[in-house]
Amino acid sequence: MLKCRSVWKKLVPLARASSTLCRQNVRKAGLNNGRIVRAPAAQMSTGPAGGGRENQIYVVLVGAVCLGGVAYAYHTLKRDQKRHEERMAELSSRPHLRGAEKTAVPTESEPPAEEATETEAVPEPEPEAAPSPEEPSSPAPEAEAAAPGKTTEPLPADETAVEASPEEAVEPPAAPVVEPDAPVVEPDAPVVEPDAPVVEEEPAAPSEPSPVDLTEPTPAPVVESEPAATAAAETPAAEPAEPQPEVVAESGAESTPASSKVPSHTPYLLIGGGTASFAAARSIRARDPGAKVLIVTDEPDLPYMRPPLSKELWFSDDPSVTETLRFKQWNGKERSIYFQPPSFYINPEDLDSAENGGVAVLTGKKVIHMDVRGNKVKLDDNTEISYDKCLIATGGVPRNLQAIERAGEEVMKRTTLFRKIEDFISLEKVSRNIKSITIIGGGFLGSELACALGRRSTDSGLEVIQMYPEKGNMGKVLPEYLSNWTTEKVKKEGVKVISEALVKSVTCKDDKLEIQLKDGRLVKTDHIVAAVGLEPNVDLAKSAGLEVDSDFGGYRVNAELQARSNIWVAGDAACFYDIRLGRRRVEHHDHAVVSGRLAGENMTGASKPYWHQSMFWSDLGPDVGYEAIGIVDSSLPTVGVFAKATAKDTPKAATEKSGTGIRSESETEDTAVSPVASSTPTPAVEQHKDSYGKGVIFYLRDKVVVGIILWNVFNRMPIARKIIKDGEEHADLNEVAKLFNIHED
Repeated sequence: MLKCRSVWKKLVPLARASSTLCRQNVRKAGLNNGRIVRAPAAQMSTGPAGGGRENQIYVVLVGAVCLGGVAYAYHTLKRDQKRHEERMAELSSRPHLRGAEKTAVPTESEPPAEEATETEAVPEPEPEAAPSPEEPSSPAPEAEAAAPGKTTEPLPADETAVEASPEEAVEPPAAPVVEPDAPVVEPDAPVVEPDAPVVEEEPAAPSEPSPVDLTEPTPAPVVESEPAATAAAETPAAEPAEPQPEVVAESGAESTPASSKVPSHTPYLLIGGGTASFAAARSIRARDPGAKVLIVTDEPDLPYMRPPLSKELWFSDDPSVTETLRFKQWNGKERSIYFQPPSFYINPEDLDSAENGGVAVLTGKKVIHMDVRGNKVKLDDNTEISYDKCLIATGGVPRNLQAIERAGEEVMKRTTLFRKIEDFISLEKVSRNIKSITIIGGGFLGSELACALGRRSTDSGLEVIQMYPEKGNMGKVLPEYLSNWTTEKVKKEGVKVISEALVKSVTCKDDKLEIQLKDGRLVKTDHIVAAVGLEPNVDLAKSAGLEVDSDFGGYRVNAELQARSNIWVAGDAACFYDIRLGRRRVEHHDHAVVSGRLAGENMTGASKPYWHQSMFWSDLGPDVGYEAIGIVDSSLPTVGVFAKATAKDTPKAATEKSGTGIRSESETEDTAVSPVASSTPTPAVEQHKDSYGKGVIFYLRDKVVVGIILWNVFNRMPIARKIIKDGEEHADLNEVAKLFNIHED
């Protein structure tokens, strides 16, 4: 038909010119009215009689067109009649085909492809006799999906797209394998459509986007979306055995390669499985209840809290704590380290078809490349996932000492870089089977682990050594007098402290690790824990073209935590601008919670700036703990106001009052409203080593408070946050300390 139309368009101008010439001749004849007109002499034509040369060409062409049209119509009618007969024959065999497929689906585990071949072989011969010669090239690209399915369904697809017969053969082959042909053959009808819901509800969702185009888009959702999604079940299922026992689609997915089981597209993609990602997922779902969220993490575990790894878990009396990962908080309540049980999440392969959306976690997969322009990422198994909006919450990687890295494989085997659940399990096991362990680092993590292992040493005889380059414990954070007090506290926990220790080299001799210090001291130990800081994970910066801050590290983001129009960054990896304190990068639980939550809100259109002053806390056992906010740097001038502690001024008492072991979960929800200062007169600031039971330490920059530490003072963080937010210069900080009511007892 298209050929006839193009020929006709070429003939129209010629026909129009000929008709115009005839009309002009007739008009001239009428004007003459019988008068004798002298015609100019002309040479005789040598052609046949019947008019001018143009008329003859016109007649010949019109005749040819008519003849061609008749021939084409005859050929089309014959071909359509033949197709109609074949189609009817194929439809009559469809119930048998569906019956075979229904029996194959529930039990699929790898044989399904072969079973389908046997059952589908019955209807094949009749309909396939004609089209098979036309389709030898189509099975080739589709061979990976399922060879048997290719020969059964090409005809139905041909029928739905009559005008594009060459392309028809390419799309149908994939359809029989995944069974979304019902929506694709939709125009045909009643016989196929009803079948779809009976066989499987999943195909309906993936195939919905494709009805727009019946030739090209069909294979995309069929081959990539549905089978791809089913595959992801193996990852989470392999890790927690109990998550989703009811899923039947897993069996059908096993016949496809593992890489194709990952969902090919997700509206919300969260890279990283830590606190920030989980907070963002909850926030997205709160604002968009039907949202489909996919979390991709290289860890084998579902999202969990990191603080208990160095705090409460070590004080558990349960010998199976490494298996249950449950612990008692200081208030005596028991809980799991995981934010939510496996039943909270849905399997990745079910994400596309979930009517009400949900949160799926793809464990054990690492994103290695990010295409910002194409809105897609590549995993370490070369699987690609496209997204509408993406959050990067990759956290950080524990730093190591160069002396240890240069020491060789034997030393590295006996060194723990503490960060994940597997590190806790490994260190807990090691600490029960060795005689000596050395913790390098005097910061939050190093001090917490030292106190935790020190308490165990009294019962097990384990020698615990903590070494750091500073003069005292927490020397980079606490003022010198408080750092010295903390050092004594750590020693009382059974820890041998070596201060001003700079590691020169580490060697392995006689089944012992020898740590050579730069001042000549030698320390022998069985195991090393390196707790020397965190390096933000910015591996995706190069492929994504995202900017990394040269001073603080991490991805530079704007006030709304955006790195690009549809890319956000939260948690340890985000370098943000603080309107009060300047550009910062924070590595604490509270910041991960709040920044993740805000990023999730902004991903759903909130457009809120990040104005939150995040806090952090550290506990040196159940009796001493502190909370801090803002810039707490021992190099800044400080003012401390202290009082005598009571039984209520401990982390244990604080959690009993707040009802949670993760104090930031409650603190970040509060706001300070007109705090009432205590009327008790403020005593003079004393700095004797035994007087630091509880108190407030103010950190100043240009006489303005930029940081506050609440030492054994709990549930007062909103007040500290307001003081920093106000950014005012205070003449007497003793009066400001009254706001915290530290003298009320």
